[in-house]
Amino acid sequence: MEKITGVILAGGQGRRMGRVDKGLTLLQGKPFIEWVLARFSPQVDEVLINANQNLEQYARIGYRIIPDEIGGFAGPLAGLHRGLLEAHYGLVATVPCDSPFLPADLVERLHKGLTAAKAQLAVAKTFTQPHPVFCLCRRDVLDHLSKFLNSGGRKIDAWYATLKVVEVPFDDQVEAFSNINTPEELSEFEADAPPSGGAKKTS
Repeated sequence: MEKITGVILAGGQGRRMGRVDKGLTLLQGKPFIEWVLARFSPQVDEVLINANQNLEQYARIGYRIIPDEIGGFAGPLAGLHRGLLEAHYGLVATVPCDSPFLPADLVERLHKGLTAAKAQLAVAKTFTQPHPVFCLCRRDVLDHLSKFLNSGGRKIDAWYATLKVVEVPFDDQVEAFSNINTPEELSEFEADAPPSGGAKKTS
């Protein structure tokens, strides 16, 4: 498989969580970012962390930190944009910092879909629900993304709709795409998450 840069998107303000830095929020005593790293880092050849606050805390984790170039917490596309600028490799995969049980074969399956379709971007999908922040794209979409952002575009699904995209089914791993947005959801995950960091338990 081609070498791939992985970007963890932790650049948001965590409004629904009470304006906290979600990447550093604790789940069973361990920051979200560490749960994500445990599953994501073995799948890629380098890891970049997109963060816009608490940069020193993130830096202590041991990976390169890349804040948005576009100010004002412009959303996941701004994080992807910086990742594309900084990546050493021709493919860039992204995942959010608040999905601690992301699929262990996410990047491999996205890569197979991207290659088979000769697409510019592959995005994960469970049944009818796409998950646009779980994606793999070619680095040469950077200019296209820069123009989209400079024109005021911010919605990730609106951007990828202008590219050649393949949606890769993960119907067998719906729970793996669960994310934590609110204190109530965090409480549920605290109760359900196994200490090993495996898949979220289902009832």
